[in-house]
Amino acid sequence: MKKEFKETLKAKGLEKLPAVLLAAAECSPLSKTGGLADVAGALPKALAELGIDARVITPYHRVIKDKYAAQVEHMFYFYVQMGWRREYVGIEKLVLDGVTIYLVDNERYFGGKIYLGGEAEGEQYCFFTRAVLDAIPNLDFEPQVVHCNDWHTAMIPMLAKTQYPGGMQERLKFLLTIHNIAFQGIYGYHFVKDLLGIDDRYFTHECLNLNDNPNFLKAGCIFADKINTVSPSYAREILTPAYSEGLDGVLAYRSADLSGIINGIDKTVFNPNADPLLPAKYSKGRLKGKAVCKAALQEKMGLEQRPDVPLFAMVTRMTEQKGFDLVTAILDSLMGSEDMQFVLLGTGDARFENFMRAAEYRYKGRLCSYIGYSEETAHLIYAGSDFFLMPSRFEPCGLSQMIAMRYGSVPIVRETGGLKDTVQPYNQFTGEGDGFSFANYDAWELRDAVRKALGCYREPEVMAGLIGSAMGKDFGFELSAQEYARLYLCML
Repeated sequence: MKKEFKETLKAKGLEKLPAVLLAAAECSPLSKTGGLADVAGALPKALAELGIDARVITPYHRVIKDKYAAQVEHMFYFYVQMGWRREYVGIEKLVLDGVTIYLVDNERYFGGKIYLGGEAEGEQYCFFTRAVLDAIPNLDFEPQVVHCNDWHTAMIPMLAKTQYPGGMQERLKFLLTIHNIAFQGIYGYHFVKDLLGIDDRYFTHECLNLNDNPNFLKAGCIFADKINTVSPSYAREILTPAYSEGLDGVLAYRSADLSGIINGIDKTVFNPNADPLLPAKYSKGRLKGKAVCKAALQEKMGLEQRPDVPLFAMVTRMTEQKGFDLVTAILDSLMGSEDMQFVLLGTGDARFENFMRAAEYRYKGRLCSYIGYSEETAHLIYAGSDFFLMPSRFEPCGLSQMIAMRYGSVPIVRETGGLKDTVQPYNQFTGEGDGFSFANYDAWELRDAVRKALGCYREPEVMAGLIGSAMGKDFGFELSAQEYARLYLCML
């Protein structure tokens, strides 16, 4: 247990730490589409170092079965009612890297994609919600706190407190983490009532409904004991109409119970000094291996083999949320006037994909668009690039900028959410800072930030200082875990 955290507990007269069950739709490395999986996978390991028994419950997705079936132990099964159907629930157990993970098995709901889309996805996670609640009393440990994540599990607190009178579920404490408030789980009255059997008295503006539709995330915000987001700045932003997606009223009402905890990254997975996916290893102050990675990236992407040219990169979903409309607005201006290279890895909106394919044709040898995803290529991009772009319209936390900094790729970000909390803008007068930023969601401000970065690239001492500062930051989950532990304790 970390010394400072232990002393804090002792000062409060607390000796026993709460047992925690994290409920999440995905969990790395088992199943992953985004940052939620990284949190669900890394946070329990960091909590265990503090002495907290933290376990995960997640769907037994097809991608998990295909890889881990031989390691899974069957625990028990039961049935739940979903509308007119009785559905099988199998509870399987997997211990991976010291973390106990409970897997909810049902081929109808989890035999295909992680997210089915539309009403099928709503039914998918209504089933998961009910399965989790009914499984909890029968698990081989007794959680005191259930840590829910995003809309997929946001109905758990409401159902526990309204449908399980006198049961273990009703006595539990619930934390709801909002990873991205743009996704709320909005479905029709008859759909939700049929699947979850909710009493009509809860279908009101004061409770479940938002704009006359049942809203899963809103229900979680009403019924959870505590609410948090994945960065302090985002916690403040979602109290405003511009960022709340309609939930600013209920969040203002719960503001005393709302906080922001910055995410972390798994430093064993993202470590340039031990990364098996890189052609050469390196560390802060010993950067020869980074030059090797840059050359390998240029070769892989069909770029000119030039060690002296600044290489900019993005690993991203190609959407407006990620600022891709800003990128398309200035890319030709930059590529036409500056000596630079650009690498993209990602998928997204067809118009952005098509733009980048055409840009690759226009700037062959200087720009490469990898439309798709490859974990190995992503690691090489983080290691081989000089600058990493994240001009997001909004960014609850962002992990890519943290990974980029750990690999010595200097970030260029918009000052929003977790980007604002993790990147310190370079100050040319004091030499402080580890990246570049711009305030307004404006393409020309992004262009100015890129040009400022280009100017610093031409000054080796300045660039070395930026890389050193970026790689010197500690974005491990240890500090995040301590904040979550304090939050759990506040609920008891």
